[in-house]
Amino acid sequence: MQKSFFVLCLLSASFTPIYVGVVFLGFTPEHRCLSPGVAELSSRCGWSLEEELNYTVPEQGRHGESFSSQCRRYDVDWNTTGLSCINPLENFTGYGNRSSIPLTPCQDGWVYDSSGSSIVTEFNLVCEDSWKVDLFQSCVNAGFFLGSVCVGYIADRFGRKLCLIVTILLSATSGVLVAFAPSYLWMVIFRFLQGLVSKGSWTAGYILITEVVGPSHRKTVGILYQVAFTVGLLLLDGVAYAIPHWRWLQLTVTLPCFLLLLYYWCLPESPRWLISQKQNDKAMKIVDYIAKKNGKKLPAHFQNINLEEEDGENLSPSFMDLVRTPQMRKHTFILMYIW
Repeated sequence: MQKSFFVLCLLSASFTPIYVGVVFLGFTPEHRCLSPGVAELSSRCGWSLEEELNYTVPEQGRHGESFSSQCRRYDVDWNTTGLSCINPLENFTGYGNRSSIPLTPCQDGWVYDSSGSSIVTEFNLVCEDSWKVDLFQSCVNAGFFLGSVCVGYIADRFGRKLCLIVTILLSATSGVLVAFAPSYLWMVIFRFLQGLVSKGSWTAGYILITEVVGPSHRKTVGILYQVAFTVGLLLLDGVAYAIPHWRWLQLTVTLPCFLLLLYYWCLPESPRWLISQKQNDKAMKIVDYIAKKNGKKLPAHFQNINLEEEDGENLSPSFMDLVRTPQMRKHTFILMYIW
């Protein structure tokens, strides 16, 4: 069981880049408008970067309006001949007053003060398009919401193990597609698909590990399973520091997930699910194997165990069950508050 628990903790840790990866994938460095002709003028005049910014980039708060120097540039032609290296703007003001020079949006792109890359620098998700970074993460969250509902049904219908393997494969595949996305639109679509199945795989792993252990150990393994997610956070920080380019970072944290497909041979199916499907023989083989590994002997009455339904009637579970009794209401509200 220790082996099964350890390998499932790897799944929990691998979920971290999907959940919080936007911090690194969507990093927004300092930036300014790309002004045609400025680079040539700066080279001719021998300016330092500080001098170039002082001479050619608007200062925030000028012109009596609130604007960012990151999203506006002087509406001038820097290729004009005869510009001074001491005060190049005097050719356009007449009186040396910068505030009289009109501003224009960054029509020719941006210059980013970063040696790495992110989805922000590649797709220019700044200024008027900065909301697209939030949309990128919102699509993941929307996938989490829909996937949690759908994958829960699949895990109940077809088994925890099969659900786990399929969602891991789809999550890893969509993660690779994100890294090779040719445009922002495709990147968002692939990210949504990854969210759709990744939260389901994490949840299926959680259900599987808590159903395999005894009731007295479920809280412990549940907490440790989420501790593994925290360890994943620390590892992600180091990997992102070492790989400052978003496509390579996305591949680096995604490709190892294909190794989790080995769960097919490493993990047992949930005995509780097998019993609920009236597959007692398979369930007893798994339970007997676990008992032998723990140095225990399986009691004889376990061979005839089954999940009895209350009052002999078929249960019809619904969302109302979450608030039907005081104990369930308490647990539901506590979990809602925590999330």
